[in-house]
Amino acid sequence: MMKELLLVNYNIHATERVRINGREGFRDNDYYYFIISSSNKEMIHLEQAALAYYLAEIGYNHTAIPIPTMGNKWFVEKDKNHYMVFRVSAIQNDNQQSHGKRLAEFHNRSATYSYEPKEISSYGLWKDLWIKKLTAFEQKIKYESTSHKNKYYRLLVDIFPYIIGLSENAIQYLQESETDKRFHQSDQGVFAFLRYENHLFNPVIWTDNLVYDHPTRDLAEYIRYQFLNEDFNRKELSSFINEYQEVRPLSIFSWRLLYARLVYPIHLFDLIEDSFSGQNADWYHAELKRIVKKQGVFEKRLENFFDWMNVDYRGYDLPTLKWL
Repeated sequence: MMKELLLVNYNIHATERVRINGREGFRDNDYYYFIISSSNKEMIHLEQAALAYYLAEIGYNHTAIPIPTMGNKWFVEKDKNHYMVFRVSAIQNDNQQSHGKRLAEFHNRSATYSYEPKEISSYGLWKDLWIKKLTAFEQKIKYESTSHKNKYYRLLVDIFPYIIGLSENAIQYLQESETDKRFHQSDQGVFAFLRYENHLFNPVIWTDNLVYDHPTRDLAEYIRYQFLNEDFNRKELSSFINEYQEVRPLSIFSWRLLYARLVYPIHLFDLIEDSFSGQNADWYHAELKRIVKKQGVFEKRLENFFDWMNVDYRGYDLPTLKWL
């Protein structure tokens, strides 16, 4: 019983059950409490906790912050699982501000954080991480496809050379971008999200979604989400980027990082990674087929990206991939 866990370890008398963003929790007087499984290594959770406390300090009161037990521990063990309890003091319901401005302000305000985390930072590490990911996935798929002879793995083996090609293009583009010295202050590290969609409009900022990275991570993941969306609206996307830049202009270096990240097929890697621990091969087969089918549209949208955003990529000598 989760109620019991709160009472015994935290002396919290939870009364009312709540459900926010698909997560179940409890309400006690003015606070909301959520019990979240802590499956990552301890240092990851503690670094994310430090980011969450900082956000709460600078006015993001709807951030879920972890609280210690009565015995002053961050983790609770129950039925051989480890948990953390998060407290939320306010639920956000302000959806008035423009999306681009809100994200730019979030990046600006979190850029004042003076300590770079070790475990949850990908800042300046994309190239190495992408190479490692590609190599690890190649080996894992080779191994898994010999023991799982189903239609999902047959399709995955068929399309993986395409994924390798995209990844290598992105890595090479990134490598060349790293020599571009046209960067400025807005290229410093900020708080970001694992895969940003519209997290800043959610009622709660969940601590386990936080990372430390270059701000274009959030922009690229948001754009990726839009490119894959049936209801894609390029005018809305253009407004989003313009509003962002009114508060936090992008350097040439930023545009290059953004483009490289869109070329790297993170959405395909995410699905494949999920499938390694998933059970339903038929579902993964259908999902992979669906995403692969969308790739043509995704690439077409990426081809037009700089034009749609009114970026003078020729004048700025910003390379684009010719095969798109």
